[in-house]
Amino acid sequence: MMDARDAMVVSGGCCAPVAFVPSAAGVDPAFVRRKDDGTGHIDFLVPEMHCAACIGKIEDGLAALPGVARARANLTSHRVGIDFDPAAVDPDALLAAIGDAGYAARPFDALAFDAAHSDTVGAGLVRCMAVAGFAAGNIMLLSVSVWSGASDATRDLFHWLSALIALPAIAYAGRPFFRSALRGISAGSLNMDVPITIGVLLAAAMSLYETATGGQHAYFDAAVSLLFFLLVGRFLDYRMRDVARSAAARLMSLSARSAMRIAPDGTVAHVAIAEIAPGDVVRVAAGERIPVDGVVLDGASDIDKAMLTGETEPEPLRAGGRAFAGTLNLTGPLTLEVTAKAGDTLLAEIVRLMEAAEQSSSRYVRLADRVSRAYAPFVHIIAAATVIGWLLAGAGWHMALTTAVAVLIITCPCALGLAVPAVQVVASGFLLGRGIMIKDGAALERLATVDTVVFDKTGTLTEGSPRLSHAPAASPTEWAIAGMLGARSRHPLARALAAAADGRAPGDLDLEAVVEHPGDGMEARLAGRVVRLGRRDFVGGVVAAAEETGGSEIWLRVGDAAPLRFGFEDVLRSDARDTVAVLEAAGLRVLLLSGDRPEAVRRAATAAGIADWQAGVRPDGKAAAVAALTAEGRRVLMVGDGINDAPALASAFASMSPANAADISQAAADIVFTGRRLAPVTTAVATARLARRVIRQNFVIAIGYNVIAVPVAILGFATPLIAAIAMSTSSVLVTGNALKLPLLLRRRRRPAAGGAPDAVEHGA
Repeated sequence: MMDARDAMVVSGGCCAPVAFVPSAAGVDPAFVRRKDDGTGHIDFLVPEMHCAACIGKIEDGLAALPGVARARANLTSHRVGIDFDPAAVDPDALLAAIGDAGYAARPFDALAFDAAHSDTVGAGLVRCMAVAGFAAGNIMLLSVSVWSGASDATRDLFHWLSALIALPAIAYAGRPFFRSALRGISAGSLNMDVPITIGVLLAAAMSLYETATGGQHAYFDAAVSLLFFLLVGRFLDYRMRDVARSAAARLMSLSARSAMRIAPDGTVAHVAIAEIAPGDVVRVAAGERIPVDGVVLDGASDIDKAMLTGETEPEPLRAGGRAFAGTLNLTGPLTLEVTAKAGDTLLAEIVRLMEAAEQSSSRYVRLADRVSRAYAPFVHIIAAATVIGWLLAGAGWHMALTTAVAVLIITCPCALGLAVPAVQVVASGFLLGRGIMIKDGAALERLATVDTVVFDKTGTLTEGSPRLSHAPAASPTEWAIAGMLGARSRHPLARALAAAADGRAPGDLDLEAVVEHPGDGMEARLAGRVVRLGRRDFVGGVVAAAEETGGSEIWLRVGDAAPLRFGFEDVLRSDARDTVAVLEAAGLRVLLLSGDRPEAVRRAATAAGIADWQAGVRPDGKAAAVAALTAEGRRVLMVGDGINDAPALASAFASMSPANAADISQAAADIVFTGRRLAPVTTAVATARLARRVIRQNFVIAIGYNVIAVPVAILGFATPLIAAIAMSTSSVLVTGNALKLPLLLRRRRRPAAGGAPDAVEHGA
């Protein structure tokens, strides 16, 4: 019995496609990912989806199902992501809907995805190209005598020999187009391969008719050469997409396929990564990639985390530290306790973030989709009008049909369909290589037009790793309470306090009803007493003016006892001032909003070069400030971390969040960046602005091609062969223009020592 993991589909080429056949149990529920709001998400691999018309049919078919909240097809990775209500629709119905649209599909298994499938697709297209090219060359040799003046029986003989070569070659090499056209027609719609199929078959039929009736002209060489160049275009399009394919998919190649698991009795065995569960203990030798997320139980090593942070300098890892799947263990063996299964690791989450970005629909994508979906009806009307027009002008059927074939082929909207996705994928891959993850593809479009940047302070403008600089005379019990409450908070000061309390007060206390109040602090009960850890006004702390240090602080109060003040120092990110200077030089207004005390915020703002700042701003106050800026007509980029900034992140025009590994899946921002530097903010803005420029260039190329090519074909100045070459060239130009984006961005980087932030061009 074949299940979802065993089903195989061969796509886009000459191998016969094998449709997914679900088992009696249906689609494996393991492929469904449950979201926090209770909805389900599943990804399907649809290998033979290759144009905007395909996207439209699949998305429309899925959207018609009750319970489907969102369906978005990714042309580059051939994937369809679906958000749905599990109570209203099941995965089998989703799979059937894709099948009803005329496409074979199977659930996408990220851990099993590799280049083997892509190689199969490419190899199939190469075989088709080879057959068409070989046939075209031989037919042209046979046609030399006809071109030289052979007539009557000699001419007819060479025409029949050409037919014997051409017809089988067309039948074999044309299958990628013929099958796609047949699927579209069977599903009751037209895709771009329908007119291509009509054009190829019409050229072959005209030639066969001329041969059978003893006509002087046969175009077998042109028909097969036409197919050859169409296949060249399809293959180049495939290769360009493969080069521009999601960087997240390449990241999955860093996932280990097996791990060395240590059983409770001490025995060690290699097991598949899918069998590893939280709580298991695994061993990772030096030189191996860490297979899963976990906490180090034993051992010490240096870890290469470049794939997560974009920074090449190894980081030390000791007992108690967190290790993440895909990172490279460099110097020593480690023993880890697994904290997440393979599908829930940080690496898998990064892949999901990148895929969500690629599958989201921006304004440019929607525009291209609408135009491309109208392609088939439009081109058939134009082709029919061309035939009628030439006949009315006195031309024969031969000339009219040949011109119509050229029109059918030259008007293919491949370039328009590629204009936006190619740029988004290249830009997202470039940013991912620098530790910047795009959660929403439309965020790049919004980011390109921001004119105001609002920073949070602690953990954003600063490193978020404050050091305890003032410790009160606390008892062991008070240290224990501070450590336990701090460990349960996400606030950087609370975590720093927990680290400082470690080892000062052994043993656990029986804390009850622990709750975190965003923007205020932690609250719990201990033996009937209320204990609080957090802001001064939340705890009720009072400090004399003479004792005011201006540093960050956190207060602890146990019952009715006097509050205790813990003081901290937090250093600015090393490139914070440079980043602010680059943003302001680009014409962006920069503000600092912080919940900290005025003196601490003033010091940070002065050090970063920010003149406009506010202190003591609560979470709702940050959101209100962003809303006020928006009401003024400004487009705000909010840069903040933690749950305190979530309302402001959600209400901003665009948002970014620095996130450590524990928080990355919970960040409310459109864009998440890792590492200790703030330069990703300028890198993201510079990339977004340049990507928008390249997208506009692609639209000019795609639209300009059709404006020029269609009239040329209608007027009879382009043969079907020239039309095929022109169509392929337009797709290559658009994708090649997108692939220049990383080169342009690297040229824009400042050559300053220490790696200064990317320059951002002035204006939106």
